[in-house]
Amino acid sequence: MRIVVIGATGHIGTFLVPRLVRAGHDVVVISRGTRSAYADAPEWARVERITADREQEDRDGTFGARIAGLRPDAVIDLVCFTIDSARALLDALRGSDTHLVHCGSIWRAGVSHVLPITEEVATPPFGEYGTQKDAIARLYKEETASGGVATTSLHPGHISGPGWVPIGPLGNLDTTVITKLSAGAAIEVPGLGAESMAHVHADDVAQAFQLAVEHRAEAVGEDFFVTADTALTVRGYAHLVASWFGQEARLESVTWDRFRETTAGEDADASWEHLSRSQVFSTDKPRRLLGYAPAYTASETVLDAVRWLVDNGEVEVARPLAG
Repeated sequence: MRIVVIGATGHIGTFLVPRLVRAGHDVVVISRGTRSAYADAPEWARVERITADREQEDRDGTFGARIAGLRPDAVIDLVCFTIDSARALLDALRGSDTHLVHCGSIWRAGVSHVLPITEEVATPPFGEYGTQKDAIARLYKEETASGGVATTSLHPGHISGPGWVPIGPLGNLDTTVITKLSAGAAIEVPGLGAESMAHVHADDVAQAFQLAVEHRAEAVGEDFFVTADTALTVRGYAHLVASWFGQEARLESVTWDRFRETTAGEDADASWEHLSRSQVFSTDKPRRLLGYAPAYTASETVLDAVRWLVDNGEVEVARPLAG
């Protein structure tokens, strides 16, 4: 197939583009050209590269036509964040036989009521990001149901892997938590630490996108949550990280008010966004329809990310990482 990947040099594209090339597809990558993929691979030499500023071209009303003009069999859109941008791409592809595969987010689901969360049973989203992703997914589903563009929406969890900071034990990107756990120092945990986070390795997300385009008949008109089979609680994650450095986690339960007093505002807000949802997702539907088989557990996912940070001097640790 001729496959266009929009936003190809980010977390998912770093793993997805080489996968598609190895599978024999003709791949066109669209990016702003401001950064390279997180990990180099020889397959990148075999793709067609196009530089485009999507935000500007959306404002100009030209981006959708540019993509349609490439005459793709499938478009994988990894960087669509607003309903207007989604609608413009739909309008441009309408009348073609292109399969549009959209990258959504697990945050199209709100706080957890029943676990695991499934595609059919999820509470309403909240916050601008989640509500926009939900609106886009609903727009696409309605489009396909009405006989328009063939679409699929995949909703990844907290994407992690080598090359960037993962969502940490406290639900934010503050790497000093890893430093403290490596030294056996105490960390303050808001509440009981029983809240869950739904991590997923970037290569497993890439696997799901590849499967979606290669199993078009099963994927069209569907939504899929894409996570690891397991999920980590705050305290479980903290104990896990400490164990990598031969330590026992020392956790002090505090109120959210206390946590906000002692935590940078941006980090405290991120913690609340992740932990208040406390999500765990079923992988049954993508397994059943697409053959999705995540290679990484949540624990292995964050270890892969932390190991890269340690090996590249991106985080200070008191003791060597085990193994």
